Amino acid sequence: MDLQQDHQRRIATLASEIDQARTLGKRIGLRKSTSNLFRHRAPAGKHLIDVRSFNRVLAIDAERMTAHVEGMITYQALVDQTLKYGLLPAVVPQLKTITVGGAVSGLGIESSSFRFGLVHETIETMEILLCDGRLLTCSCREHPDLFYGFPNSYGTLGYALGLTVRLIPAKPYVRLTHTRFTDPESYFARIVERANSAVDYLDGTIFSRREMYLTEGEFVDDAPAVSDYTYMDIYYKSIQRKPEDWLTAKDYIWRWDTDWFWCSKHFHVQKPAIRRLFKWALNSRTYQRIMRLSYSVLPDSGGTESVIQDVDIPIGRASEFFDFLLSEIAISPLWMCPFKTRDSVRTWDLSPLQPGQMYVNFGFWDVIPSTHEKGYFNRKIERKTMELGGAKGLYSSAWYDETEFWSIYDQARYTQLKQTYDPHGVFPDLYSKCVRRH
Repeated sequence: MDLQQDHQRRIATLASEIDQARTLGKRIGLRKSTSNLFRHRAPAGKHLIDVRSFNRVLAIDAERMTAHVEGMITYQALVDQTLKYGLLPAVVPQLKTITVGGAVSGLGIESSSFRFGLVHETIETMEILLCDGRLLTCSCREHPDLFYGFPNSYGTLGYALGLTVRLIPAKPYVRLTHTRFTDPESYFARIVERANSAVDYLDGTIFSRREMYLTEGEFVDDAPAVSDYTYMDIYYKSIQRKPEDWLTAKDYIWRWDTDWFWCSKHFHVQKPAIRRLFKWALNSRTYQRIMRLSYSVLPDSGGTESVIQDVDIPIGRASEFFDFLLSEIAISPLWMCPFKTRDSVRTWDLSPLQPGQMYVNFGFWDVIPSTHEKGYFNRKIERKTMELGGAKGLYSSAWYDETEFWSIYDQARYTQLKQTYDPHGVFPDLYSKCVRRH
């Protein structure tokens, strides 16, 4: 039995299980081997279906530059395969454990997004398993309502078990230039300028109000020397001391994973002695497991608030949000990633981002001191984001009340999609999945 036939056989088995759970009136959830969600909820008593085995590359078409993959494949596994053909996914999210299906349902982003858009905009087809066990293959031409409604749905309409991913040519190395700026106005103006250039990758790191870096990446065939940030050297610290750098294409893609950007500091592994002892643990998968374990076994002692957010702000309001973050939230460093939604006409139904608009994604992840009520700083961030016409990622904690939430996300359109593809509420609705804590 070839991979495609085995894929269809396993889907049929899963479909039967889902249909049985539905007829018994059970809510359905997923049993996965990896997750990049940071929403902490009480157990929901769902019937869990096991999708962990849907983690393979089914086919790579080097001529068409596409990969047909299963939904639970991690980008680490996908990149390992595509690089054999001198190709990479057009957008590869920052962490090795992110899955292709998860990045589509959660609006994944990375430093090529200024050119190609968000992850879902680089997907040609999706095979979505519905609540009644049907499998629909959808695209911009076939079942387009589901194709445009699935991104940002977080498994509340169905599960992506197969996807066709667009690939791009890659060269062996990436040459990096880190340019320092000392005022936000010139920083964001340069981002607009460089977003229209021929560079391959564009992102930034902000250390303070007077120290901001714009990093440009360009594919090259040769490198005079290659840096290694998979062990003792730390990538984000190199930005401050190396105006120019070279990495292999693979190491560039995973430059942030070794230290989970800079969050490895919370696990003390940026200390050289500890780093030498725990080389095997220097990766985002380990840090996430430790963090989730700590949430499950340690009580909330108060005095701090976890702020783990990615926020998308229109480029024209980016300086305002930058000032707000540094003055009222006081988190640094910050990750900055510009992107533009590629389709200037057609919208993605559950994404509040405007077509053709350039945005700046600010990523900030820390635990900060607090004497306020739970969620105080996260609520401030949500309100400021709404005020500036932006949107936040729903992978992490959200504090919207239901009216606020549906003023951002198209409730009427979502209700239509839900009635069409999950009329009996086998899957939770979007507000329950992304906001409710019980």
